[in-house]
Amino acid sequence: MKLITAVFKPSRLDAVLDAVTEVGASGVTVSEVRGYGRQHGKTEVYRGAEYEVRLLPKVKVEIATSSDLVEKVVEAVSTAANTNKIGDGKIFVSDLESVLRIRTGERDAAALVG
Repeated sequence: MKLITAVFKPSRLDAVLDAVTEVGASGVTVSEVRGYGRQHGKTEVYRGAEYEVRLLPKVKVEIATSSDLVEKVVEAVSTAANTNKIGDGKIFVSDLESVLRIRTGERDAAALVG
């Protein structure tokens, strides 16, 4: 089992959700986050005053999935989140040691399905 964590531009969220659903991901957690990478924020002008925005708005999507779906999900997220511009984001894949469905007590792969 793997945990896929993707951080990308908020404008791409609907496309990413559609793409991961299409490849068979059964559960997704979405968080609004702020951060920066290589772009280190940006400078904006408001009412004639220039100011620096250091932390840019991003969306973090977490998907727990079986190992056989990892490449499909990563490819789906990568394609859907890509705008070919700086700040498109990152995808992290980590091992998932254990999963427990609280309601039924199901564990691991059985807890990930439906």
